Amino acid sequence: MKISAKGRYALRLMIDLAEHNSGEYIPLKEISRRQEISVKYLEQIVVILGKAGYLRSTRGPQGGYMLAKDPGQYTAGDILRLIEGKLAPVACLEDETNQCLRQEACATLKFWEGLYRVINEYVDSVTLQDLAEEHRKSGALDFII
Repeated sequence: MKISAKGRYALRLMIDLAEHNSGEYIPLKEISRRQEISVKYLEQIVVILGKAGYLRSTRGPQGGYMLAKDPGQYTAGDILRLIEGKLAPVACLEDETNQCLRQEACATLKFWEGLYRVINEYVDSVTLQDLAEEHRKSGALDFII
């Protein structure tokens, strides 16, 4: 399992919105500047997040995006699975029912199932609020003019 650029950028976008969660809509241009991600790429991501009900948006001069819920109500797992699909480490675990013809004789299946369980438990234990707070603590938002 490897998280794509789109998955990483979606998480960064959502953290940015959580950090700047003032009740006002934030223009994509501002997020693009802060995150150093092109507006075009972010536009693709906000469509997915918006359709899933993760974001609210408005158009016009005061337009932009904001989180639809409190940052503590999103997990990293929610966001990553929305963008990436299942986070399975091997193909045979991607479907609800394992379709592998060798599953009965597979020496490594239990290992992969365990790894998959640990991945899901971890990404589901970290909220967007946790990520935003950790970023604030790191001082990454501090800058000198």
